[in-house]
Amino acid sequence: MPAIASFAYPDAQGVFDQINKQFYVSPEVLTELTKAFLDEIALGLSEYNHAMAMIPTFVTGVPDGTETGTFLALDLGGTNLRVCEVVLNGDKTFNLVQNQYKVSEALKHGEATALFDYLADSVDAFLTTHATTDYTSLQSDPSAHTSDAVHLGLTFSFPVEQTALNSGKILTWTKGFSAKHAIGNDVVKLLQDAFNRKHMHVKCVALVNDTVGALLSRAYTSGGCFLGAIFGTGTNGAYLEDVDKIRKFAGSAAAANGGAMVVNTEWGAFNNSKSHLPVTPFDNAVDRLSINPGYQIFEKFISGMYLGEISRTVLLSLVDATPKSLLFKGKATPSLNQHYGLDTRFLSEIEAAWIDTGATKGSVELPPLGKPSFESELSDAAKAKLTAVRKVILGPHGLGYKSEDEVSLRDAAIVRWVCALVARRAALLSGVAVATTLIQTGRAVLPGQEGSKALRERNEKIGVGVDGSLVENYPNFNTILRESLRLLVGEDVEQRVNIGLAKDGSGVGAALCALQALKQGL
Repeated sequence: MPAIASFAYPDAQGVFDQINKQFYVSPEVLTELTKAFLDEIALGLSEYNHAMAMIPTFVTGVPDGTETGTFLALDLGGTNLRVCEVVLNGDKTFNLVQNQYKVSEALKHGEATALFDYLADSVDAFLTTHATTDYTSLQSDPSAHTSDAVHLGLTFSFPVEQTALNSGKILTWTKGFSAKHAIGNDVVKLLQDAFNRKHMHVKCVALVNDTVGALLSRAYTSGGCFLGAIFGTGTNGAYLEDVDKIRKFAGSAAAANGGAMVVNTEWGAFNNSKSHLPVTPFDNAVDRLSINPGYQIFEKFISGMYLGEISRTVLLSLVDATPKSLLFKGKATPSLNQHYGLDTRFLSEIEAAWIDTGATKGSVELPPLGKPSFESELSDAAKAKLTAVRKVILGPHGLGYKSEDEVSLRDAAIVRWVCALVARRAALLSGVAVATTLIQTGRAVLPGQEGSKALRERNEKIGVGVDGSLVENYPNFNTILRESLRLLVGEDVEQRVNIGLAKDGSGVGAALCALQALKQGL
């Protein structure tokens, strides 16, 4: 499969320098990206039918941890399908019972009715085997409706144009899904129809994006939050916006009510035109061969689904370089040759091996990768770290090589360098997304604009809830994200940003939305 270009070179180090330059993101580029991000936010708030859709969620507030109730949550995301029972205790804590169900590739790409019938079957199985609560006993909240139906909040981690708290039209599939005859239909109706076909007494009363769920969950457990962000298989952000800034709402009942509303940005689609993002040939290859070329471009730069694939394309180009291979003596394994054959977990394990090995934590000095005497110049500390990296390459989540003879310490150094380049760029760009929402909501300004206007919450902590495998597990991801944030909004604001993990945002957030729907009589 002719996926990528390889290098013809007179000087090996020149190849490594060229790749390094392509993945470098300067402070100036970060600033310009933030300005472009703000422009796309303004456009999405003003008009419908833009890639970065800025979807109003009809969630008009965030919890403070005192809410109570018992609800089901159904969470369909990029990796797992979960059914949860969530008990909100009213003291910033909750109890959770859950079970996971595998979504097959056939269901992801088959008919929508088959997919939603499977969702209904999974809920039915959960009620049979895991239910611990009488879901009709909601009298503890006098505003809640009591009926024979089990009340369920749906976390649907795909782009939706939401028209009410319990209604939303599917805009597009992402994260490897492409179920037929779903786009353009109401996702709540598709699910409710599946429940009805099976004569189940379950009512889907709320629709919530996983990012909105992260915001609500973090707000519930911390007592306040303005932004929820996902940095995992995919990426997205949702934040609390002033309704008067949502200009496409002009003349509507929501506009008349004023106040604030959670907006689901769909920022994975930022800069689909590639006019500002620092695109490399490897990014173009990954995009071109994806299931949705030309879409979700920002997501393809920073999300876990794609970082392994970007790294694989770089590594393979070095294997194929001429007149002499620059990696693995020109030998490629099935994992390197296979589309999406390299998982982002591999990158994480490589970085952990590099950081945690030896008495010297973190980085050590290495000779230039292209230097003929590279290995003879390695310090003992560097050899120890690269030996640990080589062990990961040869390990169960590695590249498929069988012996140390196939992987030199220079090879290990090149692999670690590529993984670090790709991951660092992802974390820096993730910081752009967080900084943009701070600026959009008046909590920060761009460099050089200090003092131009009064900042909101100038002396208060700023709550940000995050979820996803990258922020939770990838070594130094949060540190580099904060480095980007500091460059863009200044150290004073960055230090006041309290970034905390959203505890099961997709489950608890859906439960909180279900509670809100019942209070609104839905």
